[in-house]
Amino acid sequence: MVEKNILLGYATQDKARTEGVYPVCLDLKRANRHGLIAGATGTGKTVTLQALAESFSQQGVPVFLADVKGDISGISQPGKPHPKVNERLQALGLPVDQWRGCPTVFWDLYGKQGHPIRATISDMGPVLLSRLMGLNEIQEGVLNIAFAVADDNGMLLLDLKDLRAMLRHVAEASAELSSLYGNVSSSSVGAIQRRLLVLERSGAKKFFGEPMLELEDLMQVDDQGVGYVNVLVANKLIHEPAVYSTLLLWLMSELFENLPEVGDPEKPKLVVFFDEAHLMFKNTPRSLIDKIEQVVRLIRSKGVGIYFISQSPGDIPDSVLGQLGNRVQHALRAFTPREQKAVKTAAQTFRSDKSFSVQDAIGEMGVGEALVSTLMANGSPSFVKRALVKPPVSRIGAARKAEISAVMMESPHGDKYDTAVDRESAFEKLASRAEAAARAAAEKKLPRKRTPAAPKPRGRPRQGLVETFAKSVVRSLGGRAGRALVRGILGSLFKGR
Repeated sequence: MVEKNILLGYATQDKARTEGVYPVCLDLKRANRHGLIAGATGTGKTVTLQALAESFSQQGVPVFLADVKGDISGISQPGKPHPKVNERLQALGLPVDQWRGCPTVFWDLYGKQGHPIRATISDMGPVLLSRLMGLNEIQEGVLNIAFAVADDNGMLLLDLKDLRAMLRHVAEASAELSSLYGNVSSSSVGAIQRRLLVLERSGAKKFFGEPMLELEDLMQVDDQGVGYVNVLVANKLIHEPAVYSTLLLWLMSELFENLPEVGDPEKPKLVVFFDEAHLMFKNTPRSLIDKIEQVVRLIRSKGVGIYFISQSPGDIPDSVLGQLGNRVQHALRAFTPREQKAVKTAAQTFRSDKSFSVQDAIGEMGVGEALVSTLMANGSPSFVKRALVKPPVSRIGAARKAEISAVMMESPHGDKYDTAVDRESAFEKLASRAEAAARAAAEKKLPRKRTPAAPKPRGRPRQGLVETFAKSVVRSLGGRAGRALVRGILGSLFKGR
């Protein structure tokens, strides 16, 4: 039988903080209504994230989280006695001898400390790629044309070399393409190619390719029904914030576009924690933020809970913040007028019963203490409580390399993802056509003298390059015409991949 609540901590309003405590819980059925963990550096956000993640895991809910500091890998190992942890457990009346780790899978974009996590260019889509490369509106339009030509001609864009080849093709065939797709300037194509070079050098080359991550592999439970915790090793990746944040946006988009509707399940199918969440919205155009807000609002019906972790609620746009029903607010420091305003704003987001000053509490709380407000059974937010957060029973801090290697050896996904695959796609097809055209030109005899051009026929004009490609693709697809490529809200493919 599924427990209805997840224990977050124990609340008390007295100064001793250890007398008359009572539990503060998260309703498991409301956990897919998303949440926020906020607080200044060093106030305990990471430990709260770990404790919450392991609690979901124990309830049979798979978890995906990003480890940006390299100190959450210990969730894979049993905890051990520590004076401060033992003191907190004893104060809360919890046992001090039930240490256990979670079943864990490590993922790493660079493939060094976890299974490689990959996406294809086609599934990433032009919207997120434009954000990743920082393209302007005109350049984004050209990139959309390149994707449209690839989609219309059945050419897969799997990795960066495919996209480069398609951009080169679009530039060379711009005269034929302009009437169907719009103007393509060589300067815009050149600018995109330069941004691709920068992107490749940032390490993103390893992100694009196959085998692509399958969502089902993030949603597994072990033989005991305990949910796997999928840890994205991001302590190096975080130094490329555009790549890191775009990867998270892509994952959210994939989940939204491909998972079926489940309504309000008894527990989430997956819970995703986005650490350093402010990076997802930094330098992001308003149009994309609107789409993110739409995805966050609707993805709960797919059984997915999204939890953002950031220093201040102000890091999250109001349109998205309003969708985060479960809140854990650690202390904020207010030394400047701007910081004082942030504290006031954070206090105003809670439903207070006036039994204590929420604004004062935000500045007074110690490490491991937080203001907690969760959604009640009727969907309304609970009154905010000042609580001591329950410590995790897994190890706080990083796992050793040997321990991570042992976890990797037991992973069910090693044979599937550890070896890259490079199948025929746009690059190979365009290269083959170019070689065929070069051979045909070499075999053709050149005329000895120029002849006047023949008058243009009045009938139907000769087929253009794109029309010829399109007809060829339609013939080759045959009965699969209903499986057209369709792009979703954030540009990823769905229903026909």
